[in-house]
Amino acid sequence: MATGIELLVAAALCVACPPLNESLPANLIQVDSDNVPLPTELPIDMEASDAGLDEDVPAETLETLINKKIKLREMRDWIGGKHLRIATLEDYPLSYTELLENGSRIGHGVSFQIIDFLKKKFNFTYEVYVPQDNIIGSPTDFDRSLIEMVNKSLVDLAAAFIPSLSEQRRYVYYSTTTLDEGEWIMVMQRPRESASGSGLLAPFEFWVWILILVSLLAVGPIIYVLIILRNRLTGDSNQQPYSLGHCAWFVYGALMKQGSTLSPIADSTRLLFATWWIFITILTSFYTANLTAFLTLSKFTLPYNTVNDILTKNKHFVSMRGGGVEYAIRTTNESLSMLNRMILNNYAVFSDETNDTFNLQNYVERNGYVFVRDRPAINIMLYQDYLYRKTISYSDEKIHCPFAMAKEPFLKKKRTFAYPIGSNLSALFDPELLNLVESGIVKHLSAKDLPSAEICPQDLGGTERQLRNGDLMMTYYIMLAGFATSMAVFTTELLFRYVNSRQEANKWARHGIGRTPNGQSVAPSRWLRGWRRLDSGNRQLLGTSTHGQNVTPPPPYQSIFSGGGHGDSLGNRWRRPPIGNGNGVLLGGGASDSGVRRLINGRDYMVYRNTNGQSQLVPVRSPSAALFQYTYTE
Repeated sequence: MATGIELLVAAALCVACPPLNESLPANLIQVDSDNVPLPTELPIDMEASDAGLDEDVPAETLETLINKKIKLREMRDWIGGKHLRIATLEDYPLSYTELLENGSRIGHGVSFQIIDFLKKKFNFTYEVYVPQDNIIGSPTDFDRSLIEMVNKSLVDLAAAFIPSLSEQRRYVYYSTTTLDEGEWIMVMQRPRESASGSGLLAPFEFWVWILILVSLLAVGPIIYVLIILRNRLTGDSNQQPYSLGHCAWFVYGALMKQGSTLSPIADSTRLLFATWWIFITILTSFYTANLTAFLTLSKFTLPYNTVNDILTKNKHFVSMRGGGVEYAIRTTNESLSMLNRMILNNYAVFSDETNDTFNLQNYVERNGYVFVRDRPAINIMLYQDYLYRKTISYSDEKIHCPFAMAKEPFLKKKRTFAYPIGSNLSALFDPELLNLVESGIVKHLSAKDLPSAEICPQDLGGTERQLRNGDLMMTYYIMLAGFATSMAVFTTELLFRYVNSRQEANKWARHGIGRTPNGQSVAPSRWLRGWRRLDSGNRQLLGTSTHGQNVTPPPPYQSIFSGGGHGDSLGNRWRRPPIGNGNGVLLGGGASDSGVRRLINGRDYMVYRNTNGQSQLVPVRSPSAALFQYTYTE
């Protein structure tokens, strides 16, 4: 309550106040008590056209608004106490029903929370119907569908999040208010390793490895050719050209950071070598750094993130029968029409099962399919699966989250309610739906049962990164390839050794080479003994050369007459006990000397028995002895 002093002060202050502006806005349209527009007064000297006003527009605009308001009032009066038939789909959690014992259904989900709000505001009742096949429907899939029920006015309203598809517009009237923009997401088995790669090949992409391999194969011959060309153009004899093998081995050794025995003298050759060393130093530095990053800090990615991944890799996927994904694929002018051939090749499966958990376990977990479902259903499904698996293992996140969800949407479509063509419920309900959408109530209802944190993200940050066999698999492959190559080379060496031995034996057999002076064959080599066996003692194998074999030649001529010395160990091998009463002269004069000198064909020979018990002739004359020694030693 203001005091007298305050009133006096206020009156004194208002003396200087400007007068109140009681004039109306210039463009205000006034109506009387009957909502009839009053004529707008213009200045006397001004025409209506000059004022920029059309005499009919204000009246028609106001009349339209008035008629609309009157129509809405009449519709409110009409729908009050009305009993509506509402169709819906089994699309948990956005819309689903509960079947009672009396055969009636009760609607649940976000759609029926919106319907219940409209019911309280407009005071109507309703009953729920579900199409027999639980499908949206299309011109080619019209029977027993939601579109058929709405088109034939079997129901007054379709309360479900129905994707706005082009072909269905001819059969139903979509709400002018978009409830949300539906996003269909892919769910798949969580791979053991990131799709970007792991192990030794992870740091570089495929084409980088290809170019590195090409450089390894090309740089060696290029260096070899440039060295040859440089020597021919300059005539420099100091820089000897390296062989192609040496150049190729230098390139490979530099890649492995090994030294080289090549020491070029020419400046151009040194620059070639230094260029390759610098290239390898930079390359290996990048490789080492990226390998460390990939094994410790790499971001986990999935093998299938977009529609193109599904299409190019021919990956099997499953979605709901009669849903937005199926019709977006089967319709020619829709965004997923390029996947139509995957349906023909049986890569796409559309399940009639409305239980998302069953589809997740049967198709994704057991068969490795990709499950395509709208985002609210995916979030609820993964959250329920997470809660169940947490009861199995409390701390192991790999058990909690065996599935991963792609971040890129598989399909985007606006979703609305649907009315029969010509229905007036759209004009009554759509403004209220718009208020719910703009206030965020619809979005809140879609996610109110979910936690604020992301459920099973792609990168499980809580797990420690430990090296697995998959990370080291390339090292195993390299070892196996190296051992297999060495075994192949070893087998080839044995084969060539055997073939060369056979050819050498055949050559000696043709020319009589490899026989002793008394006509006996030299014992075959150990390679031939390993491949061929004698069937009887009378058969003889073709002689082979003693060159390269561990066969001791006869002793030098002088060692036969000496009783010791340096060649004593060799001489003892050829000596035998003295032969009794032989026609000849014993050499050496001792009991251990086995040589017997005889005159044969006018020439002196030393006769002794060799290791196999046969007689061996050694010429006594110095020139003949020298030739004999040369034959066996050289």
